[in-house]
Amino acid sequence: MFKRWLLALLARVGLIVLGLCCCLSLFYLLACKPTSHTSQQSLLWSGGTTSKEGYMALLQEREDSHKHYINSLTKQIAQLKEALQDRTQQLQESLDKAKTKGILPQGLESLHKTSTQTDLKEFFRSQLNQAEVNSGVKLPSEYAVIPFDMFTLRRVYQLETGLTRHPEERPVRRDCRDELIGTVETALHVLNGPTQHADNIRRKRTYSPADFVEGLTRTERDRGTVYELVFKGDGPRDFTQLVLFRPFGPVLKVKSESLDTRSVLINIIVPLSKRADAFRQFINNFREVCIQQDGRVHLTVVYFGRDQIDQVKAMLDQTTRETRFRSFTLIQMNEEFSRGRGLDVGARAWRRSHNVLLFFCDVDIHFTADFLTSCRLNAEPGKKVYYPVLFSQYNPAIIYHNHTLLPTLQQQLVMRKETGFWRDFGFGMTCQYRSDFLNIGGFDRHIKGWGLEDVHLYRKYLHSKLMVIRSPSRGLFHLWHEKTCADELPPDKYKMCMQTKAMSEASHGQLGELFFQREIKLHLNSQLQRRGET
Repeated sequence: MFKRWLLALLARVGLIVLGLCCCLSLFYLLACKPTSHTSQQSLLWSGGTTSKEGYMALLQEREDSHKHYINSLTKQIAQLKEALQDRTQQLQESLDKAKTKGILPQGLESLHKTSTQTDLKEFFRSQLNQAEVNSGVKLPSEYAVIPFDMFTLRRVYQLETGLTRHPEERPVRRDCRDELIGTVETALHVLNGPTQHADNIRRKRTYSPADFVEGLTRTERDRGTVYELVFKGDGPRDFTQLVLFRPFGPVLKVKSESLDTRSVLINIIVPLSKRADAFRQFINNFREVCIQQDGRVHLTVVYFGRDQIDQVKAMLDQTTRETRFRSFTLIQMNEEFSRGRGLDVGARAWRRSHNVLLFFCDVDIHFTADFLTSCRLNAEPGKKVYYPVLFSQYNPAIIYHNHTLLPTLQQQLVMRKETGFWRDFGFGMTCQYRSDFLNIGGFDRHIKGWGLEDVHLYRKYLHSKLMVIRSPSRGLFHLWHEKTCADELPPDKYKMCMQTKAMSEASHGQLGELFFQREIKLHLNSQLQRRGET
């Protein structure tokens, strides 16, 4: 009897417990029901026309969220790697000091030196010390110079372009693009790292790819690749320069420094004789770029002779009246024209106390505000001189012979293999500080007329310990003009002048069409006759 009652009681208790479990399960399902899915479905399926748009918007939102998360993780990983390297270096320094003092605890001797890592670091450091990164290397001649390539996020300007002979590469080859983009990303990780602004009390900024201005890179076959990257600073004339080195291994940070170019004045020196029409075109470019856009320049014109000097003075006076620009100097020389002599006189005529950045320029040169920025960034007193490679125009009458009207000058300033070439044999346009120019000895004053004075100065810098930055410039153009080689020139200079004249007329293919014009016309006439007969 008691057992029956106990079994019945247990059965009732079991039923009650089972009922309570069912109720709790039901409440749990109701409380934990996902709302986002139903809301998203109501958003996607509320109307037949908007369902696709809502779905695409949701996918875009998810993709942006994932990209942001990946970028955040990448930055955190880079910061952790940098912090780990710093900790490892601190530990290594502590162990070195302890062993020097003889107080290294027993059992830690194995931590003092890891042969593989230490040897690898010493190898990378030796490669860096041998490369031309921190200081210049003496070179025997201009043929030993390894030029830099200039690049942006979209284009690469290089002298060695292989079979294509394009002055600029766009789109960039995938292997080169991946290398350069990876280098820019590495630089961004360094600039945004926790220790980059440790000594800077000011507000730390976050750099992005949009802040990248331009970069220079070159590879020494037995040492590695160096990258000089320039990023925008806090102000329009503030920049941050980062130098990286890849010694056939991981990229090493060499240095990072902030550059303030607001107080860097450029003295543009132009030697001139006659050619008033060319000077009018030059002064128009000067007014647009130097006066209206830049505003931190001084113009020095060294004029030889008296013919047409009144026209030059009138153009300078008109510029002063219309723009209120008075920072220029006109020096008249009553002697035979000598480019080297004129530049040397213009450089030594500077009477202000502070050192000045010189830009040796010709009257048939067209430059942009970006070039003036590159001039300031790539020249440093006592350390670097800048020798840009300019883009030289072909004869517009040959290039645009099919046009009824020639394009405007701005429309002609395009970099294609049909419109011009990199003038890699010219060293006349250069940016260097006056102190370096005087210390190196200036131009050879015995050279008269045209040619060779720029090569001699270039070789002086190659034989010195100053670093020569030689790279294509995207903002420096040599405008085509009729070149006359005077009979008074000696044979070697006359030959150089004729070679320059031939190279400046047209490309190889265009000159070939002119040379074989008769054969081309005969072939065309024969083809027309065959078609007429059929």
